[in-house]
Amino acid sequence: MKKILSFTLEVIKVLIISLVIVIPIRYFLFQPFFVRGESMEPNFENGDYLIVDEISYYFREPKRGEVIVFQYPDNPSQRFIKRIIGLPGETVEIKDGQIKISIGETEEFLNESSYLSDSIKTLGDVRVVLKNDEYFVLGDNRLYSFDSRRFGILPKDNIIGRVFLRAWPFASLNIFETPLYNK
Repeated sequence: MKKILSFTLEVIKVLIISLVIVIPIRYFLFQPFFVRGESMEPNFENGDYLIVDEISYYFREPKRGEVIVFQYPDNPSQRFIKRIIGLPGETVEIKDGQIKISIGETEEFLNESSYLSDSIKTLGDVRVVLKNDEYFVLGDNRLYSFDSRRFGILPKDNIIGRVFLRAWPFASLNIFETPLYNK
């Protein structure tokens, strides 16, 4: 009887210690996310299992090119995945299949060749001036993405975190870095 009681107490201790470790990590540091739909193809496929880093943006601002998970502004219970294109204080203009980013007098056309093929064009005729804590996001599958071209700007408070790791499918395991933009 003592062995059974001792074993049961040991199992309970292990479970409690596991919960004390896992729950803070899951709710405050990293969160799983399943990709649903085709808006981020070819870089993310339907069914990909991603790990989202929720803590980085407490220490630094989001960067252009990072793939983020956020609460859809019109329905916060929905989670979306998109790529940051426009940053606070910038003007984003989409015209003739190109994206122009302006800050004051400085203008540049966004070169997305590090993550999109040259055949992918960004459709739309959009001009948005971003205020503080506002972002402009696009899906990588520009023809089939419901993004800032349709629902408008993304407030920073809606950002959950950045995509850090693709954990499934295992053959596509990958840690994601912020892309570098060539002019």
